[in-house]
Amino acid sequence: MTGDTLAAPTGAGAAALRRIGLAASSRLRLTGHRLRVSVITLLAAVAYAVLGLVKLINYRATSLDLVLADQTVRNYAAFQPPYVPVLGMFRDRGMDYLQLADHFSPIYAVLAPLYWIHDGPGTLIVAQAVLMAAAIPFLWRYTRRVLGVWPAYLVSVAYALSWPVAQTVSLDVHEVMFVPLLTAIMIERYHAGRMLPTCLAMIDLLLVKEDMGLMVAGFGLCLFVMGERWRGVLCATLGLGAVLLTRGLVLSVFGGDAKDFWAYGHLGDDITGALLGIMRDPLTALLLPFSEETKVDTLFLLVWPTLLLCLLSPLSLAALPHVLERMLSDRLFWWQDSMWHSAFTVVILFCAGVDGLARLLRWLKRSDDTALKLAWSAAVCAVALTLVPKYAFDQLYHPSFYKEPKAAAAAEAVSKIPSGVVVEAANSIGPALTSRTTVLLWSPTPRGAPWVVADTARWEFPFGSPNDQLAKVNELQGQGYVKVYERDGYVVLRR
Repeated sequence: MTGDTLAAPTGAGAAALRRIGLAASSRLRLTGHRLRVSVITLLAAVAYAVLGLVKLINYRATSLDLVLADQTVRNYAAFQPPYVPVLGMFRDRGMDYLQLADHFSPIYAVLAPLYWIHDGPGTLIVAQAVLMAAAIPFLWRYTRRVLGVWPAYLVSVAYALSWPVAQTVSLDVHEVMFVPLLTAIMIERYHAGRMLPTCLAMIDLLLVKEDMGLMVAGFGLCLFVMGERWRGVLCATLGLGAVLLTRGLVLSVFGGDAKDFWAYGHLGDDITGALLGIMRDPLTALLLPFSEETKVDTLFLLVWPTLLLCLLSPLSLAALPHVLERMLSDRLFWWQDSMWHSAFTVVILFCAGVDGLARLLRWLKRSDDTALKLAWSAAVCAVALTLVPKYAFDQLYHPSFYKEPKAAAAAEAVSKIPSGVVVEAANSIGPALTSRTTVLLWSPTPRGAPWVVADTARWEFPFGSPNDQLAKVNELQGQGYVKVYERDGYVVLRR
């Protein structure tokens, strides 16, 4: 070594560096299984993003909930509290209503750096697509470890095509986008004996929504049943404590009302009353998840993609509290398979199906039967394919999905709104305006915004019919609003 120059290592030092370099390069190279799993993940993410972006471009996305999420992340990106005026004004709680008062979802803040690159609802749609697809590598690793390589590919494809994922990526964006990835990490890393990432995934789940503690508690119950007594008790305590804390205190601190999402009035006025009601009449409570045909249909569709084998695994206990939360409620849209709620548990149930098959084969003393493992995995993939035409992925191969006859008129209506103003916009118009205006939801209750965009040609939430919108437009004109644009049912008013 002379001066400031380091001599090249020789002998054992050089050999060690070469080994380190080869190990690093092998980790970075996408070959073999890494490449194939990456391709599946990428194709899934692209399909999910296309589904959401086409709806956005063609004015089929909605203010509730795409504008709500956009306002949340936009404020986080500007280092401001997550105000959501679109929801606050709709609920008569003001422009400074916080998203954290609606749902405890501080995890949205992790998306804020994406808005420093490109701000707008399209960014959220792509982020959701990537997050939903990112569960695939962890599901693949778990399945490969339990059943083998080719079953891992088939189960991964089945998840990618699954109906809960389809409904989620087709209905704007929601906090559920984080859950498949976090539950996949939680289960796969626990199975690999890596406790730190398992715990971190559980803690992150608690930041997704105020009821995710139920899922953590369910995972604790699963661990307890599998013999991990202390870990199970700790997880269950953490989960239940988080639910009680967020629903009982945190939401109200941010200005929320615990009654907003209390959907169990038929059981009691609050948690204590509901528990007492269940104890007084346990049989009725036991039958409640099966009391409606819609509930039964959804319950069957949750377990059918694994050919019911998820019911043989203790892992299904992790999904049980969240499923019961839905099925015991009085909210129809919580039960329906057309909504996004089933995506909270989809990865858990696929992992439970994999574990259920492994347990069945052990009971039958056929643990090494690769043919049965492959047959089940192929059947699971076939079930996912048969359900594609029934759900949102069916739109992707229909040319009509990519066309919107009224898109030009909608775009022209949007162009009439100046930047930086407050605008009451029809539910399907809000996402196109949220990047440069403060969007409120156009509703039967006037908010006094200086600009209004209505769509009097089709039904728009929360109006009952196009005629209701037309009547409201006429009413506003009588109050001094001036019509500045009208085409194909779109009406722009200026105060």
